[in-house]
Formats: sequence, structure tokens, C-alpha cells
Amino acid sequence: MKLVISDSHEGLKAAVAKVFKATWQRCRVHFMRNALAHAGKTQRRMVSAAIGTVFVQDSADAARSQWRSVADQLCGKFPKLGALMDEAENDVLAFMTFPRAHWAQIYSTNPLERLNAEIKRRTNVVGIFPNDASITRLVGAMMLEQNDEWSLNRRYMQLEGLQTLSDTVPTRLAAVAR
Repeated sequence: MKLVISDSHEGLKAAVAKVFKATWQRCRVHFMRNALAHAGKTQRRMVSAAIGTVFVQDSADAARSQWRSVADQLCGKFPKLGALMDEAENDVLAFMTFPRAHWAQIYSTNPLERLNAEIKRRTNVVGIFPNDASITRLVGAMMLEQNDEWSLNRRYMQLEGLQTLSDTVPTRLAAVAR
């Protein structure tokens, strides 16, 4: 494992460093929520647009330079936001140390959050499960379905594209459990 993406929970960060020895990426979406909490309602659109200029840069160096520029501009009017940006720079831009082709997929936890929402939606329909095995079958089938979608769909990373980052041979899950 080379990268773990999450919100800024201190326990998760410590576990990533200790157990996985991986790079930790602060979810960009969670960061933006935290950042916008330091701006007034009328200023949030401007702050969001200013920070957004960082993420459209073509390189990690350009993004870091833009981050510094935006943080310096905002710190006068929003000192807490400036401090947050100073503290979070490396964590929010960690994804930029990986191949550019993967940036759109690894800057946030959105794919995982979508999957969790779908699991919740489908299990809520059932309501009460007769036993643990029935939950395992439903969620397991959903995970296999998601694996197939992520493996075949270009919206998410292809396993073959990840081989450049991995020390291990990729493994594909069978469509039907044996």
C-alpha cells in the first residue's frame, strides 16, 4: 500500500504511518469543508475559487507555488484559514507525488463514500437480515459488482495502470465466488 486517503483524523494518520508506512493524503473535499468553515457565508465562494486554482495546476511544483500564493493572500483577512493552509499543504497535495494520470481518482475519498452510500441504501431496503451470512452475501455481491465496475470502467484506476506504483503483482477477483 502506497497511499491512504482520509479526513484529518489523528488516529487514522498515526495508524497509516505506523502500520502501513504509506503516504497519507488528506481528502481534498474534507479539507475544503474545513477551510470554508473559516470564511463568512458571503466570502465562501471567493475562498473556494481561490483555493480551487491550486488544483488546476499542471505540476506539483506549480500547485505548491499557487498554494503559497493563495495562502499568503487569504491569511490577512482569514488568519485561521491561513494557518490551516500552512498546516495542511503537504497533506492535501500528497496525491501530486503520484502519476498525474491518477490524480483525479486519488485526491479525495469520494469513490469510497459513494460505495458506502450504496451499501447503506441497499441494506436499508432489506431492513432486518435473518442472519450474518445474509448480510455477508449481499455486501459481498455488491463488492464484487463494484470491483467489476472499477476494473472495466475508465472512470477509476485500471489495475494495469497501478502496476507502475506497486511492488506486487495485481490480483483480480473472480466474478463468482467459488
